[in-house]
Amino acid sequence: MIARGLPAKACTSYWPGIVAAALTTTVTVMPGFTVGALGPAIEQDLRVSRTAVGLMISAFYAATALGSPIAKRAAARLPAPVVLAVAAVAACAALLVVSQADDLATMTAALVAGGLSNGLVQPVAGRLIAARVPVRRRSLAAGTIGAALGAATIVPGLLVALVLPVHGWRTAMVAAGLIALVPVLLTPLTRLPPGTSPERVGRGATARGTGGVLVLWALAAALSATGNNAVATYFVQLGTHSGLPATVTGNLLSLSALLAVAVRLAAGALTDRAPHRNPAVIIAMMLTGALGLMMIAIGTPVTFVLGAALAFSAGWGWTGLLLATTLRLVAHQAENAGHTVQIGVYTGATIAPYAFAALSDAFGYAGSALLAATAALAAAASMTAGTLLSRRLGER
Repeated sequence: MIARGLPAKACTSYWPGIVAAALTTTVTVMPGFTVGALGPAIEQDLRVSRTAVGLMISAFYAATALGSPIAKRAAARLPAPVVLAVAAVAACAALLVVSQADDLATMTAALVAGGLSNGLVQPVAGRLIAARVPVRRRSLAAGTIGAALGAATIVPGLLVALVLPVHGWRTAMVAAGLIALVPVLLTPLTRLPPGTSPERVGRGATARGTGGVLVLWALAAALSATGNNAVATYFVQLGTHSGLPATVTGNLLSLSALLAVAVRLAAGALTDRAPHRNPAVIIAMMLTGALGLMMIAIGTPVTFVLGAALAFSAGWGWTGLLLATTLRLVAHQAENAGHTVQIGVYTGATIAPYAFAALSDAFGYAGSALLAATAALAAAASMTAGTLLSRRLGER
């Protein structure tokens, strides 16, 4: 069966393009996670506070969120391969500049530039899925894109475990920058079929009345991302605070990221069988993530490992499903789906690093983790409200 509104050729061999977009998504968000993972070494070398580094990381995500409206327009007009290649090269440049910087101002400027280019990716991904992927495979395709956000912590985790102890944080940052160039060679695979317009793809709901649903879902994404991004950014610090060695925590970060990738792919494949149930699955994931954050707050090695597994796999595993769900709602404007997910996720990610650093200084890691769990519970409530509103609109 072929997605309605798509030519047969557009529905064949779409996976190489989806994988290329996913790899690009991985490297463009990597600067924020890499600086977070290497944060303790940066703080010690430059003699700066944890809050200052957290504010710098927040600037990266803020640039993505604030630049998202412009990125959405660019995604609708420019060739997808060009946009993705520019984003990957910008991520490489940002990481290399950070690796040579001796002050936070230079680092922050580089991260802001990287954050702006990172905002280009999700709208392009939404357009690519709507234009090339059949409806019956869109949850899996969106899950593949969402898995990239989890995969973005794999490299920083390995750098902490393997490169940092021997060569230092600057070399580790250079290695991350070079890795960011890998997807550039694959971006030609993301070409859209000639004559395919994202506005004509799919059925979708009418635009009338969907704005409120998108706002509630974006708010849910922001609240959930606040807690889970804090865990991803400060994973090494939380692990060592719970009694685990830094090298073990770095390896655990990479393993947790692999678990997150597996869960997102599995969730996408399973929900393709009943895509109308995606919102319920997302709500369940957000609630499970809240439980994981509560376990992390206990502060023992065992509860940290279990809590991190839940927070990464479920609490941070809904992004692809949310992209697929919003595509069903506004398939006639596919870039809006990526924009909704992106602005929500990165608004939460903007708040998380600085807020968690400041709160952990005031209330400790346990208190901060509990506040993050509260945000995850509020996210589930907002997602529920948006889902109920979308059902009422569908009944009209």
